[in-house]
Amino acid sequence: MAVTTGNPATENGPRTSGHLTLDDPWRWMSAGWRDMWAMPGISLFYGVLFAGISMLLALSLFLVELSSIVLPLAAGFMLVGPLFAVGLYEASRRLEHGELLSLKDVLLVKTESPAQLAFLGALLMLALLAWMRIASLLFALFFGLEGFPPLPDFLPTLVFSPYGLGLLVVGTGVGALIAFAVFAVSALSVPMLMHRDVDAISAVLASVRVVRENPRPMLLWAWIIAVVMAVGMATLFVGMILAFPLVGHATWHAYRATISDAD
Repeated sequence: MAVTTGNPATENGPRTSGHLTLDDPWRWMSAGWRDMWAMPGISLFYGVLFAGISMLLALSLFLVELSSIVLPLAAGFMLVGPLFAVGLYEASRRLEHGELLSLKDVLLVKTESPAQLAFLGALLMLALLAWMRIASLLFALFFGLEGFPPLPDFLPTLVFSPYGLGLLVVGTGVGALIAFAVFAVSALSVPMLMHRDVDAISAVLASVRVVRENPRPMLLWAWIIAVVMAVGMATLFVGMILAFPLVGHATWHAYRATISDAD
């Protein structure tokens, strides 16, 4: 593990470890993969559960003729995804300490900072709603006030028309900025609030500090998460059965590696 930073601002809050390398995110993924297959029943159940929920939500949007919202909603899911993976963090924590694992303990996690985690969850939900609103405004900017077309009609327009390409480029850029800002806030703060009795502000500041002090490794980590989750969604959510628990377990190891007093 890297050497603890001596930043005085961290004295009364979680201490962070500096000097991550570009190899570290791959190590976290490798550790997450090992965790997933050390408890395949729990991990894959978690994956099946969230893949099923995602499929039902997408199907519901198709049935009410709002299928074009699937794309921005799928992107927005990554903003709140860390909240849904709390059980996976707990599973990796128990495995790490050689504690007994049960599905009940993973699904009904007793977090150390429940009120603070709920507060952070509310902020992340607001970020999701803000992103959905911004996506709607961007659509109106490029396509006017006409309603959202069905997804099968929208995709060719998005790729093969000047307005569609403009929306694709601008929307991707804006979405990436929002996603990375939320990633910096939540990447480590959510597992920290599950694991430790700490206030949400301290957890968020520690998470942002790690990203600020290690921009390249954390950018790589964000990219890996985005690619894995995108592949999971692109396979009609079937790939989420593996992608979601893999990222969840790996995120626990990212937290353990970057918060030096996380023991």
